Amino acid sequence: MISQRLKLARKAAGLSLRDLEARIGNLVTAQAIGKYERNESTPSSGVLIALAKALGVSVDYLAGEQEMVLDGVEFRKKQITSKREEAQIEAQVLHLVERYLAVEELLGLSSVEWDKPREAPYPVTGDVNEADRAARSMRVHWGLGLDPIPNLVELMEERGIKVLSTGAEKIDGLTASVLRGGKAPLPVVVINRGDWAERKRFNLAHELGHMVLEIGPKINGEKAAHRFAGAFLMPAEALWTEIGKHRTSISLGELRRLKKLFGASIQAITYRCKDVGIFGEPLFRRLFHVFKQRGWRSPPYEEMGALPPELEESTRLERLCFRALAENIVSEARAAELLGISVRELNRRMEEPETC
Repeated sequence: MISQRLKLARKAAGLSLRDLEARIGNLVTAQAIGKYERNESTPSSGVLIALAKALGVSVDYLAGEQEMVLDGVEFRKKQITSKREEAQIEAQVLHLVERYLAVEELLGLSSVEWDKPREAPYPVTGDVNEADRAARSMRVHWGLGLDPIPNLVELMEERGIKVLSTGAEKIDGLTASVLRGGKAPLPVVVINRGDWAERKRFNLAHELGHMVLEIGPKINGEKAAHRFAGAFLMPAEALWTEIGKHRTSISLGELRRLKKLFGASIQAITYRCKDVGIFGEPLFRRLFHVFKQRGWRSPPYEEMGALPPELEESTRLERLCFRALAENIVSEARAAELLGISVRELNRRMEEPETC
């Protein structure tokens, strides 16, 4: 339906009705565009082409019929005062999910649906320690063993959870479900693109916890999700193997190496070691005194050895589009549209692969 998709594409581009009017060279008025979005009138073919070009989408996209809506949107936010910014991010989520699902469906991939464990949601009703068992069960269901997870974004996407990185600095995270006609809801997580990789990973694991935990009335949901995140990223057995079951001292150098191994912040590792009994209260307090002295407990919370943001990014959608193009499932124009880039940029990426 043109009305819904036009409004979605405009919001995703961060444009007001007047902004879009100006971008199409005042071909029609903002009031006319508003009528298109309310399904009170239909644009002519010439106006439709101009709108598609201005919004960076195809005419076929605007004329498409698949409808999606976001449900249960929850922002983890620092200070967002702009409803327009929230609407833009929500529109970007729907736009991304639609493109992602399109290429997955063309390739017949199972990740079109999310791989939710049959046992989920896991109850956490008596103690936050139950979140550890939930994390262990989640790892078993996904066949992860005890090894560190190389790239959590890609893992979640392979399992049907769509992840969007946004440049909105005020966003800590967003979770939502995408409702599609007659199909199971699809979970979506939004993270801050500029955050250090270890922060992204913990936020992703935290949001995964919210997806699969059933929190009892006497349990703090945020603490339970934090506990799940620590357990999912750093299984107790893996920590015991690396540093032993009980320590009375540890160097920052050793903690930094653990940070690189598990892709978690030094502070998250310290909390996790306390949770599983490796660190007692005296060592825990000494370490956090050091962290405070070094400024790690205050904004921007940058520890030594901060992992660059690009270490926790996904190239999966791009790879899938390259595959669909190579197998003649889509045209160059369609692949470029799915990636939100020009055909020229698509060819550049395919012919000039990035070097490490």
